[in-house]
Amino acid sequence: MNIKILGSGCQNCKKLYENAKDAVKASQIDASIDYVTDFKEIAKYNLMRTPGLIINQKVVSYGKVCTKEEIIQLINQSM
Repeated sequence: MNIKILGSGCQNCKKLYENAKDAVKASQIDASIDYVTDFKEIAKYNLMRTPGLIINQKVVSYGKVCTKEEIIQLINQSM
């Protein structure tokens, strides 16, 4: 599984990244987590707002900081 956090490096983006790491650890799944700050790469996903949460190349959330529990649910839905 591949998870990407898209954002400019703001506090919300960093918090979403930490929540994603916690969710992966709690789920005990094999997943890579990338923190993408390159605006050209972010633009490829057509996000209206950051931070963005991408699971297996699919936008599952944007414009908010998902909790660890919400991310676990999104991971389970993407499996």
